[in-house]
Amino acid sequence: MDATTWLPLAVVLSSMVPGVLIFTLGEEQRVWRTVLNLTGAVLKLVFIAVMLYGVYQGGVYETRIALIPGFDLVLDGSALPMFFVTLSGVLWLITTVYAIGYLDLEKSWHRSRFFGYFSICVSATTGVALSGNFFTLIIFYELLTLATYPLVVHAGTKKAMTAGKMYLGYTLVGGALLLVAAVWLHALVGPFDFQEGGVLAEFDEEHRTLFVVIFVMMVMGFGVKAALVPFHSWLPVAMVAPAPVSALLHAVAVVKAGAYGIVRIIYDVYGVVYVAELGLGLLLAGAAAVTIIYGSLQALAQDGLKRRLAFSTVSQVSYIMLGVGLIGPVAAVGGIVHLVHQGLMKITLFFCAGNIAETLGLHRISQMGGIAGRMPWTMAAFTVASLAMIGVPPLAGFVSKWYLAMGAVEVEQYWVLVILAGSTVLNAAYFLPIVYTAYFGRAIRPWPQDESSGRLETRPTLLWPTLTTALLVVLAGVFAGSLFSPVEWVEIVIVRIHPGW
Repeated sequence: MDATTWLPLAVVLSSMVPGVLIFTLGEEQRVWRTVLNLTGAVLKLVFIAVMLYGVYQGGVYETRIALIPGFDLVLDGSALPMFFVTLSGVLWLITTVYAIGYLDLEKSWHRSRFFGYFSICVSATTGVALSGNFFTLIIFYELLTLATYPLVVHAGTKKAMTAGKMYLGYTLVGGALLLVAAVWLHALVGPFDFQEGGVLAEFDEEHRTLFVVIFVMMVMGFGVKAALVPFHSWLPVAMVAPAPVSALLHAVAVVKAGAYGIVRIIYDVYGVVYVAELGLGLLLAGAAAVTIIYGSLQALAQDGLKRRLAFSTVSQVSYIMLGVGLIGPVAAVGGIVHLVHQGLMKITLFFCAGNIAETLGLHRISQMGGIAGRMPWTMAAFTVASLAMIGVPPLAGFVSKWYLAMGAVEVEQYWVLVILAGSTVLNAAYFLPIVYTAYFGRAIRPWPQDESSGRLETRPTLLWPTLTTALLVVLAGVFAGSLFSPVEWVEIVIVRIHPGW
């Protein structure tokens, strides 16, 4: 077995093995737990970097394990999977550092349980990213559901348990719908691997109507995790989870896995040409547009900081579906690159929310008057990410919206420009008041100083990950046209998928 066959599996196991080992550690074994976490995260990035270089040079990476006749577990390291798995690997390392500092502030125990499931959650996410067929995808997709449930209910409170039940109920129903659709498709066309350009068009004459029904079922199944309206209700409720979990749910794992699943359906199962022939792309784009506006309107009404960010995620993740649903190469660049851009922006915002909650005990926007004077670096990071979400150039969010707008013009879907403009105004309406309150609002009480770190506004393990992701938000926008930028990699993907581009 050479590197091209074992590296995809190594990417998944680099977090799975440390996660299993962490379960065996006692609560007091903090050093070993930290070593296992960071070793796994660094190894994963090394494996990913080797694969990225190889794919860029034209290499092919695939792990194939025959489990039962007709069903192979396939991990595929082609360009699109590597894009998502790179996001997962980079943000897992940063979130791990943040979580180590965050859990040290928590009074509750169960840290080994938390980090064990935390690592398995990332393993499941990378498994989803690298899945080479539906059989593999469903295995890791359901593992992701089961691994994130203990993280959502980590606090053990009544509120947390209620949120966990709601999360599990939604995601299991979505997973069941996806399983039925996948089995139905398998019964119609037999086993197949994901393939750039899709595989179903050749069966068009016999199964066209059924393929439309199956597509809708799959979008609904993935749409639960992607928080498409009306399947979004679990996401704001799940914000009872610790800040590192919220960051993971919104930026790396669950929500992105749902959006990514829809991308794989369009590009590697149906194919963009066939999706356009069936008229399914605009159906998806319409659902995404409704979600974008609805999520933003709901965000406006929230005083809880994490709930406002949660409804922002409902809105922002649908940019991905909007871009791929327009079935144009330029819009697709904007949609797919938003997988990374939204992840960087949203993880920064949730890190900031965690810093504020753990340092000052504040959870509501109305309590944040003058907070920038006490936590200037955290609020600087929050401001950068907020402006990026609004779409202020030259930050990452502007790049996504620019490609979406140009893509809408390319395919003559001008109504999308109205959606983007309205969404941008709403983004500003729910982010700018937070920034204004933090800098110019009146403090409701004197802010306590952080005795553990002198004049530093919070623990370094909480502050430095926040500043790192904020810097990445800036760099992803400023250097969007540079070699190896997210945009440049997505263009490599799109050239292979969209004929004649």
